[in-house]
Amino acid sequence: MPTVFGSVRRLVLSPQLADVTFAKRGFPARPSPAVKHLEAVPQAVICGFEWGIDARDQWEVERRLELVEAELRGFAYEGATMACTVLDAMGRGHRTRDLLLGPGSRHIFLAYIGIGFAMARLPRPLWKKVVPDLAGDPYHPTMSWLAVDGYGFDRAYFDTPRWVTEQKMPDPYGWEGSPDYFLRAVDQGIGRALWFICGGQAPDVAAAVRRFAAHRQPDLWSGVGLAATFAGGSDPDSLAVLRRTAGSEQAQLALGSIFAVKARSYAGLVPDYTTTACRALTGLDIDKAVVLADATAVHEAGAEPAYEMWRQRISAHFVDA
Repeated sequence: MPTVFGSVRRLVLSPQLADVTFAKRGFPARPSPAVKHLEAVPQAVICGFEWGIDARDQWEVERRLELVEAELRGFAYEGATMACTVLDAMGRGHRTRDLLLGPGSRHIFLAYIGIGFAMARLPRPLWKKVVPDLAGDPYHPTMSWLAVDGYGFDRAYFDTPRWVTEQKMPDPYGWEGSPDYFLRAVDQGIGRALWFICGGQAPDVAAAVRRFAAHRQPDLWSGVGLAATFAGGSDPDSLAVLRRTAGSEQAQLALGSIFAVKARSYAGLVPDYTTTACRALTGLDIDKAVVLADATAVHEAGAEPAYEMWRQRISAHFVDA
């Protein structure tokens, strides 16, 4: 049974399922099977959030999440991580750590994005409390930049006029000691959101990216590639168009696709649409894409965050190919 305070928090913080439909959000994408497929993603996130914010104990959260179909389960973990992050930041709990050191560990890439969703609803002074110590996880803290990506996605999805139409940029924040890179990671999340906002339609996505300032477009393209590969919503012909329209930023598009394949593989399920997108956007099969991701991984920061150094190594593979 849900707690009283949990239910209040859910009503205050969580949108209704209908609120994340493309029609409700005012996105230009027309109704189609692809749109219905993409709408299921934020709806799964909302379900995970509601279970996480309402539940009396960790076991109940984990049990509910495991009942979600495998293809969408990672998104439900995103939502549950968002809920745990909000609760921890507002108190002294360790729900997020417990979730991500437990069955949530295989969904760590999406879980970080869920932390970013929580950041969009928390005042900045609380951000220093949102990332738990996950010592022993091979992707912590390198991939914590996905939390910033998640923040950018949330802002673009839920406040599209300001963050997409007006192209708002947030104030820098010293995430992992790199306030300038914070802005780039936000753009990577905005790029992911553009895939959803445009309903996975390649010409519309490309046009949306090109409306942004030139220096922002590489990170936007990498976000597009990640979303197109991880969430699906397009066919091979449209993906081929997407690759062509990326022009000089094809390496960034491929970079995002490789990260998506790595996340899907790590979670233990690679849907057919991920395989299709990987081939279309990178020219690689799944096994070779995972090998590339693993061979280029960076876990120690240098002049730039380890996350960005890893990204550069992957994109260099496609620039040199």
